[in-house]
Amino acid sequence: MNLIALLIGLVIERLATQLFHWRRMRWLDRIIDFGFRQAARLGTWPALIPVVLLGLVLVLPIALVIFLLGGTLAGFTYLLLAIVVLFFSLGPSDIGEEVGEYCKALEAADEEQIHNAAKAIVEDDVPEDVAERTSRVESAVCVQANNRLFAVVFWFVVLGPLAAWAYRVTDLIRRRAVFTAARDEETDGQSARIRDAAEMLHGWLAWIPARLTAVGYAAAGHMDEAIAALRAPSEDKDLSTSERSESLLARVGIAALALQDRPEETPNERAIRGAEAANHLVFKLLLIWAVIIAAMTLYGFTR
Repeated sequence: MNLIALLIGLVIERLATQLFHWRRMRWLDRIIDFGFRQAARLGTWPALIPVVLLGLVLVLPIALVIFLLGGTLAGFTYLLLAIVVLFFSLGPSDIGEEVGEYCKALEAADEEQIHNAAKAIVEDDVPEDVAERTSRVESAVCVQANNRLFAVVFWFVVLGPLAAWAYRVTDLIRRRAVFTAARDEETDGQSARIRDAAEMLHGWLAWIPARLTAVGYAAAGHMDEAIAALRAPSEDKDLSTSERSESLLARVGIAALALQDRPEETPNERAIRGAEAANHLVFKLLLIWAVIIAAMTLYGFTR
């Protein structure tokens, strides 16, 4: 049932682009901020404890709905709930749409729009240097695809819709914690502790799917280069779990693209080609996963 719901959910996710704004769930920011304020009062506790408790608060209502309604209508209600939970667990933004906006801005040579579109993909400050910005965007597409798509699918397949939602909750908390810590950087050390704990929790849940996604990039792209990058040791042993996963995805993804500069290209044309190639790599891997999931469904690997 979960695998059938996953296939249906992925099809809906590809088609219902006009509904993507619902997945941002800005209204949850108030609940998360309230949780952060309560966590600040527990300054003597390890920051990971209130972060986990906040995550449980956001997961429990969905668990209750699935528990109470999942068994009705001969399982049809569970199928609908699983599809809805999957839809809201993916994202919050569609990486393909963001790449499209970025490429349109490059074609128009609108520097402000290019900067804003690149920042949406990178989810951080964007370098001013054009070549460095191009590289950062290509790497970010490979990283964000795991965070927004493949990790959600992995947990959905392994443990069902509640696990996919739990993963998304850790991402929502992480995003809000990063924003809060940046805002309060000079005045509140507690915000930094909560941010680090939120990133740690999210990094743990992203660790396994990040490795599977990296292997998938090798299968979907230039395998020799990607495998060499996959085997390469990490450059910095002091990186956190989350940072190591992101570094691996970026390194293997870029290697799988194996893009070469063309003398006749302008910087903007090179940036468009790189972003579209990275997005195409993600799409090819999604098709591979969909085929595997379909095969699992046909051969009875359903729960």
